[in-house]
Amino acid sequence: MSTINPNGKEITSVSVDFCGKPLTLEVNRVGFRTTASVLVKYGDTVVLGTTMVGTRPVVLDYFPLSIDYEEKMYAAGKISGSRFIKREGRPSDEAILIGRLIDRPIRPLFPKGYRQEVQVVSSVLSMDPNFRPDAVGMIAASSALMLSGAPFDGPVAGIRVGRVNGEFKAFLTPEEREQSDIDLVVAGIESGITMVEAGLNEVSEEDIAAALEWAFKAYQPAIALQKELAEKLAPKALEYNLVLPNEDVQAKVDEWIADKLGAALRKPYPERNEMVNDLRWEFHEKMAEANPEGYEDLRDEYDEAFTSALHKDVRRGIVEEQTRPDGRSLDEIRPLSSEVGILPRAHGSSLFTRGVTQGMNIVTLAPLSYAQMVDTMEVTDGERRYMHHYNAPGYTVGEVRRLGSPGRREIGHGYLAERAVIPVLPTEEEFPYAIRSVTEIMSQNGSTSMAATCSSVLALMDAGVPLKRPVSGIAMGLMLDGDKPYVLSDIADAEDFAGDMDFKVTGTSEGITAIQMDMKVHGLPVEILKEAITKAKPGRLHILEHMLSTIAAPRVSLSPHAPRIEKIKINPDKIGAVIGKGGEVINKITAETGAEIDIKDDGLITVASPNGENIQKALDWIKSLTEEPEVGRIYDGVVVSIKDFGAFVNIMPGIDGMVHISQLSDKRVEKVTDVLHEGQEVKVKLTAIDERGRLSLSLKDAQ
Repeated sequence: MSTINPNGKEITSVSVDFCGKPLTLEVNRVGFRTTASVLVKYGDTVVLGTTMVGTRPVVLDYFPLSIDYEEKMYAAGKISGSRFIKREGRPSDEAILIGRLIDRPIRPLFPKGYRQEVQVVSSVLSMDPNFRPDAVGMIAASSALMLSGAPFDGPVAGIRVGRVNGEFKAFLTPEEREQSDIDLVVAGIESGITMVEAGLNEVSEEDIAAALEWAFKAYQPAIALQKELAEKLAPKALEYNLVLPNEDVQAKVDEWIADKLGAALRKPYPERNEMVNDLRWEFHEKMAEANPEGYEDLRDEYDEAFTSALHKDVRRGIVEEQTRPDGRSLDEIRPLSSEVGILPRAHGSSLFTRGVTQGMNIVTLAPLSYAQMVDTMEVTDGERRYMHHYNAPGYTVGEVRRLGSPGRREIGHGYLAERAVIPVLPTEEEFPYAIRSVTEIMSQNGSTSMAATCSSVLALMDAGVPLKRPVSGIAMGLMLDGDKPYVLSDIADAEDFAGDMDFKVTGTSEGITAIQMDMKVHGLPVEILKEAITKAKPGRLHILEHMLSTIAAPRVSLSPHAPRIEKIKINPDKIGAVIGKGGEVINKITAETGAEIDIKDDGLITVASPNGENIQKALDWIKSLTEEPEVGRIYDGVVVSIKDFGAFVNIMPGIDGMVHISQLSDKRVEKVTDVLHEGQEVKVKLTAIDERGRLSLSLKDAQ
């Protein structure tokens, strides 16, 4: 029986082959009261995309667009692993990050001045375990917007790309993701790319450019399918009014400010920021004098026009004179300074300054048991051993702002810095620590996520974390003059606000580890992105050289305040002997030694304590429980039983061997009890282990 649509609309669907599987968009089966809703099916993944559009403009100075990605545990056949909370609550960091991925290519495609409230939700109803559902979620969001009647200049599609055995591939399986050196999300419109996000294992600029080209071509069928559905249904365009600066107001502002811009305002930061603030105050005072009646009601409109004039001046200087607002050339990096070891009790610390942007980073080391457990729709029993957290309070931009929990921006910036460093971290076996890196932004003037990356690497090296290679990061910008691009290195806030692109690149001397690109205009051709990636390298290496002048290599010893951790690798079959029934053995070891013990499924055991003697005591205990008997080795044993033919001696916990009467002495022994008695401590040599695992010991050979 087919679904009854209360509006009398027929269920409509369209399909296309998308990277080897059918991609289907379906409408009118669910979501009867939404402005628009679309069910997107790909493999066993089903995502519901919904859009709600407000009926009238909201009195705000920004576009009130919200885009959310909802992961449902049932979609993966799971119940939350939390003992106390079983229903979905606050979105996980992963869900927030995917929501950002969907938001970033969509937001620039609405007209400037649009103020209708728009809510877009991508809800994962079923998840195919063979690939991640984020790209399907993006297509669902875009499809719903295309049918809403809102002035959305889409459609948008995205795809996650990896490289396995030298070949690019989308929708990788978990096994393929483990093998891939590229984790690249590319999104855009039919004519170009609008968003890039990637974690990379020191990949070259040329290979990234090739991956972008491949991804751009690969997502085109999803674009065409959305257009087909929209043409088929022909949604009615919604009426709206744009909230734009009054042309007369803009002309008045442009006239007043004309002789105060250009060279007069091109000063290094923070002098330029102070000059702009003073100029803005003077402007409002003069406008209020000229319009004494009701200026407060017009103040926001005049202020927006003032900001628009500043942005136009920034663009004019770059396009016409190749000079930036602070007087720098297009490829010039702001002044750099950095320090390490600035906090005496921290395990590692740093202060990194680039112009007026400044990040302090603090690294804390802990046993592996302190790794963050990850419980999401996609991940079961996952762990984050390396955690990067980013904080930027209001005072960093000179504002009074209420403190609260981290928002999307803070989570996103922390995640980017985390991805940048993960490829160069030592393995658990090489460095058995959980690592928390916290960036406290002290001052903002653009490119704070890259300051977070650089400061975290400095602090990690100060903490003695043996990184494979240090990582640096840089934010690139773009001004388009028609089709002519002007690429900027190390953008500050004025260029970010007035520009067309924010492109962040991190990497080592050997290759790129992470990238993030957002467009403020419609899609860019791949060729321009190639140019930006290529031009980022000299600046990135310049910053890296500066960092190495501060600390050339990770410290050889840890802070005296960091916990000491030793590791031992045992046969996984012996884990039960260390844990004991109901945890009896490991609890006893912990109680008597005071050490923290963490056991991995592969047999890696780490022992942590501020006291080296406690660590050694615990290690010796574990070794005694897990050691395998070794032929030729001499053991301290205890006689456990006497027989006519010999004696049984315990040489290791739970392991006994037999000393034959002939092996008691070089001389003839009539009775075993002439030489040994139960409970006697003796030295014995293990001479043989037979095919049944029985141990032969010798007393005489141990003398």
